[in-house]
Amino acid sequence: MIGAAVCECIIYDAHSLKEKRAVLQRILTRLKQKLNVSAAEVDYHDVWQRTKIAIVAVTAARVSTEHELQNALKLIDSFPEIERTVTEMEWL
Repeated sequence: MIGAAVCECIIYDAHSLKEKRAVLQRILTRLKQKLNVSAAEVDYHDVWQRTKIAIVAVTAARVSTEHELQNALKLIDSFPEIERTVTEMEWL
């Protein structure tokens, strides 16, 4: 089962693209190290305080895929410098 979560986020303390990318790099690296997911910034590349992150997980069962995606969203929420605003889930 393939599952994808796409979430829009706000980074309030970013005052430049460099600061935004530093925050995103920490989050994306942690997601890839700790969980069995792939993650990338997919939109708002040139906007300082806004981003859209796509997270994809592939497992044998939908329950496992959903568990991995929920853990990824919890990990994003654990960073105080970013706020998740809109999240969409897709199943393939």
